[in-house]
Amino acid sequence: MSTFVVQAFKRIVLPVAAILVLMIGLGLLLTHVLPHTWPFTVEDGVNRSFEAGRTHVRTQISAVFSGVGNTSSVIAMTALMALVFRLTLHRWRESIFLCLAVTAQALVFFFTTLAIDRPRPDVERLDPSPPTSSFPSGHTSASFALYVGLAIVLASLGRPSWLKALCWLLVLMPVAVATARMYRGMHHPSDVISAFLNASLCLLVMSRAVLSPREPWKISKVSSWSPSTSRANRHPTGTATS
Repeated sequence: MSTFVVQAFKRIVLPVAAILVLMIGLGLLLTHVLPHTWPFTVEDGVNRSFEAGRTHVRTQISAVFSGVGNTSSVIAMTALMALVFRLTLHRWRESIFLCLAVTAQALVFFFTTLAIDRPRPDVERLDPSPPTSSFPSGHTSASFALYVGLAIVLASLGRPSWLKALCWLLVLMPVAVATARMYRGMHHPSDVISAFLNASLCLLVMSRAVLSPREPWKISKVSSWSPSTSRANRHPTGTATS
């Protein structure tokens, strides 16, 4: 097994698998152990409060931010920004980081929903209910990985401190997506908080694996023919005849 594969397994595959186990454990706690324990007993009240405060304008705004977290929107934006980073920075590191972070959170989200069956909030839902579980919020997790990932990359590139601070305004995007998903009756508050956790851990793993200069990747080179064994360099060892 090559050195690169071993490093990828240790730095990426194992940590992401650990995140998946953690998310499934949290889902089991929410659905089987803590559903009647504070603060989870007041979650329905939060969703009903959003439902009671709906207006036409707020509903239209929530539709926009909910769309930001759609799978198609996230994939398109991730691909676009990965291409921009590659063309402007002339290297692959930032592009790979962003793509891996978004992909990792999606895998954790997908397999968690297969293991956890949590119903949607008991309010009027403004979007069609996908067949996946309510736990965790896929829209929130995807938008967090994408926009916070962008903030991490841009802040590392920006020179002035004010520009670095400005980059972190991108964090407001997943917060808006999470609020929109609760407003539209699609997720409980704990669903979006768990999504923040999922995406944060995936970003941490990929940041250390790809962006950190302290963790260089060692790629073994293909060994070449030794001069002593190459046919082209073999010389007879006997003495020449006269």
